[in-house]
Amino acid sequence: MPEEEPILQVALDFPDLHRALKVAEEAVKGGADWLEAGTPLIKGEGLNAVRELRRRFPRKTIVADMKTVDTGSLEIEMAAKAGADVVIILGSSDDSTVREAVEAGRRYGAKIMVDILGVENPVERAARLEMLGADYLCVHVGIDQQMKGIDPISLLREISSKCRLPLAVAGGINSETAAKAVEAGARIVIVGGAITKASNAEEAARKIKEAMLSRKPIPSEAYKKFSVENVKAAFLRVSTPNISDAMHRKGAMQGIAPITPGVKMVGQAFTVRTYPGDWAKPVEVIDEAKPGEVIVIDARGCSEAVWGELATWSALVKGISGVVIDGAVRDVEEIRRLGFPCFARSITARAGEPKGFGEVNVEVECGGVRVKPGDWIIGDDNGVVVVPKDLAVEIANRAEDIKEKEERIRSEIKAGSTLSKVLRLRKWEKVLG
Repeated sequence: MPEEEPILQVALDFPDLHRALKVAEEAVKGGADWLEAGTPLIKGEGLNAVRELRRRFPRKTIVADMKTVDTGSLEIEMAAKAGADVVIILGSSDDSTVREAVEAGRRYGAKIMVDILGVENPVERAARLEMLGADYLCVHVGIDQQMKGIDPISLLREISSKCRLPLAVAGGINSETAAKAVEAGARIVIVGGAITKASNAEEAARKIKEAMLSRKPIPSEAYKKFSVENVKAAFLRVSTPNISDAMHRKGAMQGIAPITPGVKMVGQAFTVRTYPGDWAKPVEVIDEAKPGEVIVIDARGCSEAVWGELATWSALVKGISGVVIDGAVRDVEEIRRLGFPCFARSITARAGEPKGFGEVNVEVECGGVRVKPGDWIIGDDNGVVVVPKDLAVEIANRAEDIKEKEERIRSEIKAGSTLSKVLRLRKWEKVLG
């Protein structure tokens, strides 16, 4: 028998129906086969989202990602009656919930897909779910897991060799990994951000479908997840506002401004705490810091300069990526001419004295933010943010995700909308008693 073509399922993980429908229309034109009312969409709009998808796309398979973990019969009945052809429940549910969901699916004409997101022993659980009568199994790495650089392909291969159920795969799939997913055994490839965040969802869906059918990866510069090895490249791609948003508005230094406009600074911190106005230790650490590091100087906000042109020349020769000073800097015209990334609290002509008081490579405070040696320091025209080194991969991926989502919002605004209309701000304002 000829091999069945793989299915492209688009996960519409929007909180607002109007945005989900617009992307769905574009994605269908690009070759999407199944349309998924994602969990955020169902939580934001209720099962009316499923009803509207059924009404708008009567010939497409509609999936309701209910993530049911209890009351299996009731929730499957609700979703099926709303128009869902496939309903997703969680594999971590009790066996009784799975059985109830399967029975309800048979009664109301819906297939049951079980998502093994977060399951402790996924291969073992997959075998049990097959026995319980599931129609599909979804190998899923969740968004929060993706931010840590985890991908689902290796797990998919393992389960594919031991499970006869049709397999779906989800978790950061793009045009590069879609082909790999099919080769690893996926019958259904579930794509979210690589389509829903694209400024042109039709083109994005077409490219991914092409990769799935040809089994050949199509290179993509976007919708990738970064690892420890390329975290610096990730921070170079995003802005400090993206990073601050990813950190829930934390990490941004206050009162520290760019001295050299138009330059980007990324590197790990080499810290120094100095006595106010004492420029000896800030200059000495240039010899100790490694190429690529950023020198972070806690000068207690002093108005006497602890950095100038000659220190800048020394840093450039050493390959230092930049300097951040909670204090004053001078010789700024030369620093700007050299294009050296410099950020400081103030500018002055007056220098301090080289007394040698201070400590090197210790935890400091700069711009109101604690900085430990090795933390990532990112600076641009918006200011400086600090990312703890143990969170670097996660924050880099979350910042990239925010940047990509803004691309889609930007395209919707350019098409004739406004920010408040796209995001339905009034709808999501806090309800007060």
